[in-house]
Amino acid sequence: MDFEDAELYRDITDFAHDTPTWVQHTAEIWTEAGLLLFAALFAATWWRARGDSARDFAIAALAPVATAVAYVCSEVLKSVVTQERPCRAVPDATAPLIACPSPGDWSFPSNHATIAGAAAVTLALTRHALIRLTAPLALLMAFSRVFVGVHYPRDVVAGLLVGAVVAAAAVRLGTLPAVRLAEAMRASSAPAVRWFTGPGPQRRPTHEMR
Repeated sequence: MDFEDAELYRDITDFAHDTPTWVQHTAEIWTEAGLLLFAALFAATWWRARGDSARDFAIAALAPVATAVAYVCSEVLKSVVTQERPCRAVPDATAPLIACPSPGDWSFPSNHATIAGAAAVTLALTRHALIRLTAPLALLMAFSRVFVGVHYPRDVVAGLLVGAVVAAAAVRLGTLPAVRLAEAMRASSAPAVRWFTGPGPQRRPTHEMR
């Protein structure tokens, strides 16, 4: 912990306690519910990609996997850095809006911010226009973790960066084998497998192309 980060944490948590009750409750809900929204977006992009090319489907299917890889990297970093949560380490800080995580649940980097950063990037790789939605959602998710008092600002900044970089790299490395797997699955004789991958782009009948 450095002085500037602790002071910014105090400023944000003091501001949080000065906001209306409904704002506090919204932040408390959003800090967890945001993860469910990203999960719903993963499901929606996968479903839509079932009618797209094998490459587009592969990227949509890789998005949650790459996000999970980023989360694991975040957990590894936590176990190496072992930084205490600010709700216990910062003296004279305002009480957090939610329960302070138990000792041993380290602060740096933020898992929530890592997941948010990874989800924002991978969803945008499936549909570029989604970045207009996912980037603000990820930033709100990251800020909410400081707002409710369980992370330093640098925890969430690091989480966003780790999530974005690791997930983007995982998608890049996994796209080619995932495309081959998607093509093989679409050619499978098993109905359940073909349902999962979808039929891909529908070809127009020959007589309609004349």
